[in-house]
Amino acid sequence: MRSADNDSKKMKKIVLLFILIMAVALTGCKSKYDHSDKKIFHYNQSEGIQTLDPAFASGQTVMWPCNQLYNGLVDMDDSLNIVPSIAKRWTISEDGLTYTFYLRDDVTFHNTKCYPFKTPRKVVAQDFVYSFSRILDPDVASPGAWIFQKVKRDKEGKPAFKALNDTTFQIQLAEAFPPFLGILAMKYCSVVPKEVVEHYGKDFRKNPVGTGPFQFQLWQEGVKLVLRKNPDYFERDEQGNRLPYIDAVAISFIVDKQSVFMEFMKGSLDFMSGVEACYKDALLTKDGRLNPEYKDKIKMLTGPYLNTEYLGFMLKPDDKKNPLLDKRVRQAINYGFDREKMMKYLRNNVGYPGTGGFVPRGMPSHDPARTGGYEYNPKKAAQLLAEAGYPGGKGLPPISVAVSASYADLVQYMQHELSQLGIDLRLDVMQGAQQREMMRSYQLPFFRGSWICDYPDAENYMALFYSKNLQPVGSNYTHYVNPAFDKLYEASQRCTDEDKRNDYYTRMDAMLMADAPVVVLYYDKVIRFTQANISGLGTNPVNMLDLRRVKID
Repeated sequence: MRSADNDSKKMKKIVLLFILIMAVALTGCKSKYDHSDKKIFHYNQSEGIQTLDPAFASGQTVMWPCNQLYNGLVDMDDSLNIVPSIAKRWTISEDGLTYTFYLRDDVTFHNTKCYPFKTPRKVVAQDFVYSFSRILDPDVASPGAWIFQKVKRDKEGKPAFKALNDTTFQIQLAEAFPPFLGILAMKYCSVVPKEVVEHYGKDFRKNPVGTGPFQFQLWQEGVKLVLRKNPDYFERDEQGNRLPYIDAVAISFIVDKQSVFMEFMKGSLDFMSGVEACYKDALLTKDGRLNPEYKDKIKMLTGPYLNTEYLGFMLKPDDKKNPLLDKRVRQAINYGFDREKMMKYLRNNVGYPGTGGFVPRGMPSHDPARTGGYEYNPKKAAQLLAEAGYPGGKGLPPISVAVSASYADLVQYMQHELSQLGIDLRLDVMQGAQQREMMRSYQLPFFRGSWICDYPDAENYMALFYSKNLQPVGSNYTHYVNPAFDKLYEASQRCTDEDKRNDYYTRMDAMLMADAPVVVLYYDKVIRFTQANISGLGTNPVNMLDLRRVKID
């Protein structure tokens, strides 16, 4: 019988020999799993990703990966101009009802393990007929169905999407709607292949096939999503080089925001969007600049973001005793707090004080000189309160404002400022879902809201105050009704001249500021952080993540 010691010695020798052999092998050649030579862009999505189907691209978490995977007829550049994508050019009829798109003939769908096409599958006009009709299909239940509400329908309810030939696609509208071209740049309008969608059904959400600069590789939900470079992508740079430049995109799903920050500071993430309370003072100075100690380690990119943060008054005239129905009280609240100080000390200047209308910075019709707005003026506020019958706030009942926990600090600041005028502002902190439901049913006399544009036209913002959009039909949560405003709004929708239409929007915005159905808090700001070796990322007013021209040095 052999001893256990002898067996142990022999086993150790075998293990050591194996390690030696493996070491030699690894020295002589690279492992097939070694990606050290690849340029991989890493970012985190704390909120998770629910789907990779563009029909459900209703939020940023889905729009960002969809922007890498898909293309539509048109795209939007960083200055909000509509530019060609799969459509190389287009025409719009004089009456604004017929849009005709002329397609490229060199765009193919991804040939992936999801659905390996036998031959390269070119995109044709019929693919857009299918993709757009799918958005309107009640069985699909896309949240983007509203984007085609202006499209003409026949007697059977079939939408007017037509493939005139393989490279010509046409849409007919029931009524002119100048912002429509911008709507077509939304991710909902991405082209998808019918055979793949029908093959997977609801599982297309995790087996995406598009035409974009990156194609699907793997997705472990809640762990990792990997997209790799599409070697056949149709777009090229100014020198004729095929885009994208990087080899892959890796998305993690770390929930804890502090942990995300630590991973970024370690260099494990290449990019971080926005700034959270848990680390804003570490990264930013009080005036919103990058902390000098990081100037050689990371880059900070900023620019306007088409998002207006506001407080809304519910003006439905049911409660005659509601003091907020008096315009002078609403104006007093608007004048009664210092927005610049609020942004500096509570937001490290991540955003612009909301002193110039409801339409945010970055939109052509944002014109504070014409719209007016509310600068800090406590004397004017006190005068208006007195004119309303509440001198020094005497006789004015407490005013409750519904707000989520993440915005409570802003309202607490207002609470302190307004108390100097005798206005007793009280916070009603609630969950976002509860607040939205109560807003829809007009149960909140004063509430916090925000509005991010869906497409690059100020109609986005003016529609919130059009009387025909009153809840529950539309998005007019304030129940603002003004026939003069409605007349201008309707005129703007018939106007195809962009400059004239922007003039209409500015005039409408001026009306809103005079009537004060809202308190504009601030216009948001895109803020991005990257590692020092990342270039070509940039910013845009809709905060879309575009990785086509990103380089990793």
